Amino acid sequence: MTRASPSTQQPSARRPTVVLLLWLALAFCLAVLFIQSSFTSPSAPRARTLDSPDQPSAEASRLDLDPDQVRELSGFQSHVQQCVASRGLGLTADIVDHCKLVLKFPEGTNSTWYNAQFKFFEKLKYEYDVCETILLWEQYRNMTTVLTREYLDVRPDGWLDYAPKRIAQLGAKKCYNRTLCEELLSILLPARPPFHPRQFATCAVVGNSGDLLKTEFGQEIDAHDAVFRDNEAPVNKKYAKYVGLKRDFRLVVRGAARNMAPILKGSSDEALIIKSLTHKEINAVIKELPNPVYLFQGIVLRRGAKGTGMKSVELALSMCDIVDIYGFTVDPGYTEWTRYFSAPRKGHNPLQGRAYYQLLECLGIIRVHSPMRAQRVEDWSDVPSRDEIRRAHAAAFRLKRRETGQADEPGPFSNCKVWGTVDPDYGPVSGTSDMSETRRNSNYSKWELLPLESLRSEAQEHHAQMGGVSLYKMDGNKLDDLVCVRHNRSSG
Repeated sequence: MTRASPSTQQPSARRPTVVLLLWLALAFCLAVLFIQSSFTSPSAPRARTLDSPDQPSAEASRLDLDPDQVRELSGFQSHVQQCVASRGLGLTADIVDHCKLVLKFPEGTNSTWYNAQFKFFEKLKYEYDVCETILLWEQYRNMTTVLTREYLDVRPDGWLDYAPKRIAQLGAKKCYNRTLCEELLSILLPARPPFHPRQFATCAVVGNSGDLLKTEFGQEIDAHDAVFRDNEAPVNKKYAKYVGLKRDFRLVVRGAARNMAPILKGSSDEALIIKSLTHKEINAVIKELPNPVYLFQGIVLRRGAKGTGMKSVELALSMCDIVDIYGFTVDPGYTEWTRYFSAPRKGHNPLQGRAYYQLLECLGIIRVHSPMRAQRVEDWSDVPSRDEIRRAHAAAFRLKRRETGQADEPGPFSNCKVWGTVDPDYGPVSGTSDMSETRRNSNYSKWELLPLESLRSEAQEHHAQMGGVSLYKMDGNKLDDLVCVRHNRSSG
């Protein structure tokens, strides 16, 4: 038997070791691939804050957000999501993070509304920032939404720069001649706010949609403490069972303001609020009327339904505890914006409006009434409670301040950028020396002269909590730029 030499035995002796090393290397590679796939595979389960509100999200850790605030907002988002599913008539809400969600229409929704300006058909989903939305709308509960003399006096360059923006056909971009601007504004410029937060318990905002003819909400609308209407919408016996007869406030665009005499006919008490600008022609009409007339002071929303109806909601929220809306085309099936008293009117997006109003309802801002909701029992338990909204508002506020490096605690004056002080007895009521006898002898200034003691107790309590301070928006869409006016009697 031939014995193998040492040189021929060495490779076979090392073969098991080499094979073992190869197997170990292969196992290591497979382990690495498995770990990578667990992070990238679409089928791998991923924990999300909003699915598990008790756990802080990775995003919160990455952005150094307060986990308690994120947890509070995540739970609130879940409740809003459930509310949309319950009340949205087919709408659903997909949560993106602790602040953002997307409202989606069901498959098969007819999107036939074409925007000729931007050349696209109306979308079937809309993304909203709930944190920003709740901060914006809850702020209106403390706001003044009527232009006043004190606002122009306190705002930096209020008369020079801002006043001319509210006067059409002025012929100048600045009011170097303040006397001229005062003459053009004084007919509808009160010294102080004529209306107050929480002045009314319940308010109805009545839109102009043709769906009002499908139900008989008239008596229900009239049962509110105050009713807000838009533009030329008629109020008469013909439509009484559909839209009611009560007339308290009417918000109009500049074009409709030119026809305010026939619009206001039949009511000397209905207050008319002009949405944008005034000018000599409008002023001449006002001088002949017995009705209160003012200019709206508000902001332009960055997203959502735009138009006079939305501004009416803002106006109502600045005076009312509960705001019910009617006639805003919020049911499925509409492909255009109809009106109850005339042919359909172009210019509004039914789907966009429907989504935004549903969001506002599920944020506790408004309550929506429509034909498809008319038969169900009025149960608002699926809407977040005021306490939940208060906690979500506080969390959203703190997150916003943390992002901007500010440390203020939530409060009604947190967003005051400009402060000013006026005497409680400061300034005249609105009006001019050349008003007609009709206006001079009317009760047009009743809201301006209304004693605080005659307001409901909730309004008086709110006034005391605010220290009598009036809050106004300063510019455009800036959430945190307010003009705040104290009312202190001068020592003299």
